[in-house]
Amino acid sequence: MTTKSPLSVYLEQDLKDALEAYADRRGQSRSLIAEAAIASFLSPDADEQREAAISKRLDRLDRRMIRLERDVGIGVEMIAMFVRFWLSNTPPPPEAERGAMRRQGGDRYDAFIDALGRRLAKGPKVRQEISEDFPAREE
Repeated sequence: MTTKSPLSVYLEQDLKDALEAYADRRGQSRSLIAEAAIASFLSPDADEQREAAISKRLDRLDRRMIRLERDVGIGVEMIAMFVRFWLSNTPPPPEAERGAMRRQGGDRYDAFIDALGRRLAKGPKVRQEISEDFPAREE
């Protein structure tokens, strides 16, 4: 049987409260929880566990960045396709009609922004409608 030595530590109140709450939930003593935490911290495996946790987080961030890059690429391509199509298929209006068309364009733009806001708030996103299976471009 090993003997245990007493140790006094000073903890911030919120950390002390968290220790007490955790011990109560587990039905264990605060000493046992603190001893296990210190042993884990001092364990040679602790560095490996921290490294594994960091690697896992970095992998998750990498996957998010890849999705973000894909989504931005989709948005840029959609805008480029629309602008190219619009510029190549829309003749310039006669000078006399430009003022009325500018006003109508403003109204249509406002309606577009309203529709975009509604779609972003509740509707499916364009990126959800596009297959995840297309191959990534090699840079």
